[in-house]
Amino acid sequence: MTTTFTEQTRDRAREIIARYPADRSRSALLPLLHLVQSEEGYVSPAGVEFCAEVLGLNKAQVGAVATFYTMYKRKPTGDFLVSVCTNTMCNVLGGQEVYDTLAEHLGVGHDETTADGKITLEHAECLAACDYGPVMTVNYDFFDGVDPQGALGVVEELRAGGRPMPTRGARLCTLKEMAVQLAGFADEREGAVADGGPGEPTLRGLRLAEQHGISVPGFDPNTPIRSKAEADKAAAQAKAAEAAKAEPATAPPASGNGAKPGTPANAGAGEPAPAAAASGSTAPDVKAPDDKSPQVRTAETRQPDAQTAVPDAPGTKVPTDNTAPAPRDAQEAQAAGVAANPPAGDGKPAGDEAGAQQRNLKEAEAGANSGPAVASETGGQK
Repeated sequence: MTTTFTEQTRDRAREIIARYPADRSRSALLPLLHLVQSEEGYVSPAGVEFCAEVLGLNKAQVGAVATFYTMYKRKPTGDFLVSVCTNTMCNVLGGQEVYDTLAEHLGVGHDETTADGKITLEHAECLAACDYGPVMTVNYDFFDGVDPQGALGVVEELRAGGRPMPTRGARLCTLKEMAVQLAGFADEREGAVADGGPGEPTLRGLRLAEQHGISVPGFDPNTPIRSKAEADKAAAQAKAAEAAKAEPATAPPASGNGAKPGTPANAGAGEPAPAAAASGSTAPDVKAPDDKSPQVRTAETRQPDAQTAVPDAPGTKVPTDNTAPAPRDAQEAQAAGVAANPPAGDGKPAGDEAGAQQRNLKEAEAGANSGPAVASETGGQK
């Protein structure tokens, strides 16, 4: 059964795509996958088809991305995704015990959902909060320093319809509501971001900086964030000011002294002429537009865009390499390669004594010529 996505979802999809340049529209795929997950609770085949349709991709390309990231669920998921970290640090602190307790209590395993559709349990390799371990998240909001009984209390409150307060972060929401935020839209619930706060380990660095008087040079926390138009205007003004400063002042030629037009006023007055005057150019030095690091150029070269041909897209023609060599040419090239690279001789195993190895070879040859006798390492025959 094909899902028909709501008009609101389609409007949001157009808004997401408009955030990216026209030739980079496929960059919108990640938030679009979150968007379809916000409506269905997972990325269904219909959601894959929807993303492919609005981006002009094929379903294989979309499916490859959807199956790569664990945040995109490929089967119906509960209202609350409970993730327990079982990686090294949290495991040492009791994370595996927390996970095992929840799995036994809920009667589900990894990536499975309770019968009432409320809770989906998963173990996470790392939740990037080692200094708060053991940790678990509910729809990606943190519950720090949990133990088995505390974790049971959280899931039971969720199943009863409550919304336990995370240790850090905003007020809990359902997985579908969280997917809307991950797609890039604000949480419009009343007081949604009024709760939560930073944890003590997070504040430790700030307190050490205050204690030792460390601050960012020239930082003003009250400086407003400029819009893109304001930033572009300021950059253009700064560029124009630099160009004006780079132009050297010129003076009109003095009558009778033979000065040429464009010669600086102080030239010949005991000061050397600047390089611009010596070369006859007054243009300021401008950085080459392709003055980029090799890593940036490589990334830009490898980054596909909307014009990159794909093998199975209709109406596209993928460029191919030159015509393959004829079989005879290939055989000749292979023969030349073999002749130029003769095989290496048999190597002596490490630790063997060369003299004994040579004796064994000679005795083996002699034994093969004289009959079934077997040569020993000492030269005797049995």
